[in-house]
Amino acid sequence: MAVASTERIKVAVEDRIAIITIDHRPVNALDRATLEQLGQVMDGLAADAAVKVVVLTGAGSLVFVAGADLKEVSQMASPNDAEAMAALGHAVFLKIQRLGKPVIAAINGVCLGGGLELAMSCHLRVSGDRARFGQPEVNLGIIPGWGGTQRLPRLIGKGKATEWILTGEMYTAQDALRLGLVSQLVPQDQVLKAAKDLARKIAAKSAVAIGQALKAIEEGIDKPLVEGLALEAKMFTAVAQSEDSREGVKAYLEKRQPQFKDR
Repeated sequence: MAVASTERIKVAVEDRIAIITIDHRPVNALDRATLEQLGQVMDGLAADAAVKVVVLTGAGSLVFVAGADLKEVSQMASPNDAEAMAALGHAVFLKIQRLGKPVIAAINGVCLGGGLELAMSCHLRVSGDRARFGQPEVNLGIIPGWGGTQRLPRLIGKGKATEWILTGEMYTAQDALRLGLVSQLVPQDQVLKAAKDLARKIAAKSAVAIGQALKAIEEGIDKPLVEGLALEAKMFTAVAQSEDSREGVKAYLEKRQPQFKDR
């Protein structure tokens, strides 16, 4: 099934890679409509067997996502409004994290607040060398509400994450690379190309192995080591019975490229 674009979420598929572009100019702010449309697109991608890897980026050349829509934040009139806003962001970002297919954030510019929280829900992050990062919510008298207080410490460590969140300062792409927040740093005009190149490398592998490896990582990271190892053993056992596993080992022994069938 083909996943259709929406008003604010553009979808293109190339070589089993879905390119998702958040297009809510001028700064690709995440309001309710944009989040809901992003969630709908992710639901479609989860069910689309023709897509193996997803690249997520922002429209334009200067901004990935600048954050939540502050007009909507200013209109929160009750605890219920704030709770609903947090719940929507959490639900959509968990869909990305639990998609079962690798999602690569192609960070082509400013990545702040909800934009950073969105990028952190992706499995890999490729950044342009002029991108800027931060969780500036404290500057507005609020805190990150879409996973920033939870995902950032897991990615860069508690100490640095606490500094980022409590100061609300902006950091460079070089800072993000040094701390492990992004895995690749490339010239600003090469971000989407680099993300696509990474996606192609992954898409060439068995979808069975990719999916199970991703599941083992995502489900195991918060478990005690012994439980995580048990989960890994279970995943390994399941993958070892696949047709792709037999083909991969056979191809290696025969010194040829494997022909995976994703089953």
